[in-house]
Amino acid sequence: MSWSLSSSSSSSHRPRVETESVESGIQNEHILVLVFESLKWDIHVICQTAAVNRKLHALANRRLWRELCLYRAPRMIATLTDGSGKVGGGWQALAKLLFFCGGWVSTSHFKLHPSRPGHFVNASRFSKTSGRSFLMTKCREDVLYVSDPCEHWTGDKEHDVGLYRGVFRGFTRSKTREYLIKRQVQFEDTIRCPYCGARVWSMTAACLIPRKSAARRLGSCDDGLEYFVCLNGHMHGACWLVPLSSDDDSEKDWDNADNSDDQKHH
Repeated sequence: MSWSLSSSSSSSHRPRVETESVESGIQNEHILVLVFESLKWDIHVICQTAAVNRKLHALANRRLWRELCLYRAPRMIATLTDGSGKVGGGWQALAKLLFFCGGWVSTSHFKLHPSRPGHFVNASRFSKTSGRSFLMTKCREDVLYVSDPCEHWTGDKEHDVGLYRGVFRGFTRSKTREYLIKRQVQFEDTIRCPYCGARVWSMTAACLIPRKSAARRLGSCDDGLEYFVCLNGHMHGACWLVPLSSDDDSEKDWDNADNSDDQKHH
């Protein structure tokens, strides 16, 4: 805890606590931040710390999740915040999206049995170049980061399932949201965003999936994918992955070489 003494009079010699320490109840936040920096902002440690008590939980929400995102994905965060310092749904939801595959339960447009639970991922690559493949031509002004699919084995000799996730920049001002509102697309009754808990729209129901470009980017078939977008601009989806041939591998390498905006998180 930082203390300072006033020099005006002996009666005014009262301890003064730094504002950030008063807010959090932590004696020295700066030291705690240095500890997390030395741990390279390990998300598992932050989760454990946030679960200790209410004061540390509040500190994580106010500062730690944001610092984690800035450390792990600086270019992506700079694009998403666009100088505002804010992200839709909050920093905790964004941190979860960066490092957590949200799992999947069967929906009316994509059946999967049994369901797949969510889990931490060791590394993820998000790309706004890939994101353009998920936007209809009339929505191409939007900025959307999308991850590579997280592959889940199904036991099927033909197809495994790929789960992917993403996030819009400034979703409240996006063309995608504008079209969802104009078309009066209804929210899903039983599905919520796995990252912030907000209500979601089915992009299949909205007829806003460019199936050919999205399927090509994912390595899926045109009719084998679905994704949802929530009120805060978080996206999560699933697809049936098709086995890649050697030609497909070569094409994917060419695509990746052009993705100067990719960001990989370990």
